[in-house]
Amino acid sequence: MKVLIVKRDKLGDLLLATPMLAHLKGSRPDAEVHLLANDYNAWVVEGNRHIDRLWIYSRVRHGGKVRIGAALQNLALHWKLRGEHFDWVIVANGEHSRRAVRRALAVRGARTVAYGAKNVSDPLPLAPAVHEMDRLLAMLGPLGLEKPAAAIWPRYVLSNESKAFADRWLKEGNLSQFVVLGLGARRQKKQPTTEQVLRWSAHFKQTWGLDTVFMWTPGRSDDPLYPGDDAVAQPVLDAHAPHIHPFRGPILEALGLIWRARASIFPDSGLMHFAAASPGGVLGLFAESDVSPGPANWAPRGPKALWLEAKKAVAELPDARVYERVERLASL
Repeated sequence: MKVLIVKRDKLGDLLLATPMLAHLKGSRPDAEVHLLANDYNAWVVEGNRHIDRLWIYSRVRHGGKVRIGAALQNLALHWKLRGEHFDWVIVANGEHSRRAVRRALAVRGARTVAYGAKNVSDPLPLAPAVHEMDRLLAMLGPLGLEKPAAAIWPRYVLSNESKAFADRWLKEGNLSQFVVLGLGARRQKKQPTTEQVLRWSAHFKQTWGLDTVFMWTPGRSDDPLYPGDDAVAQPVLDAHAPHIHPFRGPILEALGLIWRARASIFPDSGLMHFAAASPGGVLGLFAESDVSPGPANWAPRGPKALWLEAKKAVAELPDARVYERVERLASL
C-alpha cells in the first residue's frame, strides 16, 4: 500500500499529524508512507521514522510576491508525484481545505480522502466538536484502520543544532533550573498580562527556586506575515526582574530551551503544541472559546500536557490554579 499524506498547514498543525503517521506505519508496516509538506513546515518532521519519503513544495506566494521559480519547481514536482501511482492520497486537514484538495486530486491517486469535499472518492463529514489530532486519526478509517487502542502523542525530534544552542545560551546565563513562560497567541486575550508574568515568575523563584525564561514572538503586531509581540513583552522587560531571562529568537533555538525546561506555559499557539511534546510538558492557556476554537479542538496533547480556560481573558485566571498545574508538571 502506497500512501501520500498532504499537509500544507502551520507548524503546530503538522506536529498534530504525527500520531496519524505513527498509527498508519505501526498498523501497516508494509505501507510506503510519503508526506507532502511545504518549505515552511517540512522541518517539523525531519527525522520522523514513520515517513518513508518527504516531498517538499515551495510556496508560490510569499510576502505578497509571486515566485515564478517556485511555480516551475512545483510543476516538476507535480509530475513526479503523479508518476508514483499512489493507492491513497489523504488531505490531512481537520477542516475542508479547497487548495489542499485541489493539490491532492492533481496527484491522481487511486483514492483520495478529505473532509467536506464532494469531489473525492472518500469524503468524510466535518466533525467540528472533535480535537484536530483525533480528526486526523479518523482519516485512516477508509484505509481500514480503527482508532488506536492506546494514546499516541505528537512527536518531534529535536535537532542537534537546537540542543547545542540551548547548552551555550544556558551556560552563558548561568542558568540550569527554569520554567519557560511565553506569549505568542494571535489574540491578546489568550495571553497572560504583564502583571501575571511578573507575579508568576516571582512565585516560581521564591517557592521553587526556578528562574523564568520569558519568550515571545519577535516583531511588530501589525506585521502582515508574522505578527510579533515586541510591544506586549516590553513592559515585562522594563521591570528588570533578575529572575526573568528574556529570549527573543527564532523558533528552532526556542525549542532547544523548551526541551531543557522543567515545565512551560504558553497560550494557544504552535509553541504550546511543541512544548507538549517536550520532556517538561506544558500548561496551555485558552480564552474566548465562543469566539475562536478552544481546547475541545486544540488542547495540548502529550504525556505531560495540561490546560486552563478562561471565559473572556487569561487575565481572569486565578494564580493558584496556574501554580497548582505547574507544580504537577514539574513534579515539585
